[in-house]
Amino acid sequence: MKIEDVRANAFAMPLTNPAYPPPPYRFYNREYIIVTYRTDIEALRAVVPEPLEVTEPLVKYEFIRMPDSTGFGDYTETGQVIPVSFRGERGGYVHSMYLDDDAPIAGGREIWGFPKKLATPRISHEGEVVVGTLHYGSVLCATATMGYKHRIIPPEPILAEMRTPSFVLKIVPHVDGSLRICELVRYYLEDIVLKGAWTGPAALDLHAHVLADVGRLPVREVVSAVHFTADLTLGLGTVAFDYMAADDRAEPRPGYAPR
Repeated sequence: MKIEDVRANAFAMPLTNPAYPPPPYRFYNREYIIVTYRTDIEALRAVVPEPLEVTEPLVKYEFIRMPDSTGFGDYTETGQVIPVSFRGERGGYVHSMYLDDDAPIAGGREIWGFPKKLATPRISHEGEVVVGTLHYGSVLCATATMGYKHRIIPPEPILAEMRTPSFVLKIVPHVDGSLRICELVRYYLEDIVLKGAWTGPAALDLHAHVLADVGRLPVREVVSAVHFTADLTLGLGTVAFDYMAADDRAEPRPGYAPR
């Protein structure tokens, strides 16, 4: 294969048989269970990177069932999103993601920088309860339960929240193990069609695990829960902040010690 052929055909790893197809990626009948809970503000500040700012001691624990997605197939995902502010812009920082399908793990990490890890999340409907679980190997790390469609809620608040930007920290090492790319990436969900939204009582239990550390942001109080389904397109990202640019470094907060 000639050099110009490599340049013309290179998209993703491996060169001749990429782990995922090119975007865009459209999702149909995506099912969300989102439990918002109160946690410790210092625990949030210890994991949210500057220049993002923690706005309140809240975390959104999400279970997402994706039965039909172009390029990625049928899979389930779970993780934590932290409400943040970036230079006055409200959004969400994606702190953790666990899913059960290779292609979206590879594509999500390589394109956007999603913090995706292989695990076994599940959403199941058990009578009058919707149940979300996360297993890492044989270990149960998270359990969420929610009353099934207790009350219909209007679409506007859900759509407004879905249209806010999300932020991820993209990290790519160099071949010598040093840091080559370190960027704060902003992305949006696009062409959203909300098909139904409900709320109800909910409970959330998180457990300590050395490699699936959802319990690092402990549950102090469940604030609210929503259950909805939607079609949407996962928009491509832009670089909001480049940590490698010497003239664009944030001043550290007093007493802030990154882990």
